[in-house]
Amino acid sequence: MDPMQRREFEREVDKALDQLPDWVLERVDNLIVVVEERPSADQDPDGSILGIYEGVSLLDRGSDYWGELPDRITVFRQPHLALELPDAELRREIHRTVLHEVAHYLGIEEDRLSEIGWD
Repeated sequence: MDPMQRREFEREVDKALDQLPDWVLERVDNLIVVVEERPSADQDPDGSILGIYEGVSLLDRGSDYWGELPDRITVFRQPHLALELPDAELRREIHRTVLHEVAHYLGIEEDRLSEIGWD
């Protein structure tokens, strides 16, 4: 099995973003989504994450939130490939990671993710 090339991985992340519900897309403000090969040691000291949200969630933004750099969701390609999943399962895992990080952007906590099926 050939590992998913970066361009294809990026397209899969884009597909996941395109499939977000309208109520999510309507709330997106000051956010970028990127693909990186691996997390830095600062982002992932344990070496176990597939993606990360860095910023101030929509839930935590106050009236003084303005002029900030964009929040950032990063999806990591190599940790996904290291799972050695069949193609269809890998694509589902990429979509799941994107949903998970978007949920953090929205201010949804880990325990609530399971309740709404975004874990």
